[in-house]
Amino acid sequence: MDKHYQDAISKVNMLEVFKARRIVERVLEKTHLTSYRRLSEELGAEVYVKHENHLPTNSFKVRGAVNFMANVPPEVVRNGVVVATKGNHGLAVAWAAQEKGIFCNVVVPEGNNPELNANILAYGAQLIEQGSDFYEAQDYCEELAENAGYYYLRQGNEPLLISGIATMGLEIFEELPDVDVILMPIGGGTGCAALATVIQGINPQVELIGVQAANMPSFYESWRQGKKVVVPAAETVADGLAARSAFEVPWAVLKDRIRDVVLLTEEELLEGVRLALRYTQNLAEVAGAASLAAAFKIRERLRGKKVVSVMTGGNITVERLRNIL
Repeated sequence: MDKHYQDAISKVNMLEVFKARRIVERVLEKTHLTSYRRLSEELGAEVYVKHENHLPTNSFKVRGAVNFMANVPPEVVRNGVVVATKGNHGLAVAWAAQEKGIFCNVVVPEGNNPELNANILAYGAQLIEQGSDFYEAQDYCEELAENAGYYYLRQGNEPLLISGIATMGLEIFEELPDVDVILMPIGGGTGCAALATVIQGINPQVELIGVQAANMPSFYESWRQGKKVVVPAAETVADGLAARSAFEVPWAVLKDRIRDVVLLTEEELLEGVRLALRYTQNLAEVAGAASLAAAFKIRERLRGKKVVSVMTGGNITVERLRNIL
């Protein structure tokens, strides 16, 4: 493995997570870990929902962005940052950069969701539409970083992002120390790797179960084959899970620590949004409700256990919600 990634992996540890908590808790309130009686009765388990959809920008990713912005060197403050995104990562970085007065460029693919674009602009970022998909947007970020001197903040391979997101895991264990199972969606793997780090550090017996779109099973196939693979381009209703491959650092952290991966069909993913409304009265984006959908799919396996389903985000358009309902 490249030495750069080896160095990054070495910085994903419990010491860095505890350091991140001191930063994150000064800026963000703890999110609710809520037990819903009807949901628990339906699944035959003690089920809790970790409401990351209640954070600013309505996503868990703002934890990592806050931690990164608190640790940036002077040249990054002076020159600014650039990120590639289809939504939540860009929103998070734009919000945290604005709080610190750091110039932020957000590169999105052409034809990106206009409501998400408007929200990114509302946080003071410069929005750039470039490329036909996320991967071409990434390529343009590298060009901007090289030619204009911006710091390219890669969402999956930056240890400060992972450590910040991992504060979510600390909150779960503080409120529910005897948790048995945690369900977490996987796109590029950053959030799941953050949880895996905390689980390994506190109680490795806890089952971490990832959730992916069956149409884009990049992490699942990598895990099944024992090597990082890239899956063909495909469409999925869960934008937050539309990753053709796992990021290098999350893959290295997760590959031996995750217990299982649940694959959801497109209809099962859509049903997750309806389940979130029905049982929790919360608005979740499709990827954000994936853990809840997975809990229903594997309910027999969860029976009698203490289960946390992470609701990772709530950024859903009116049009998408109307179609789902």
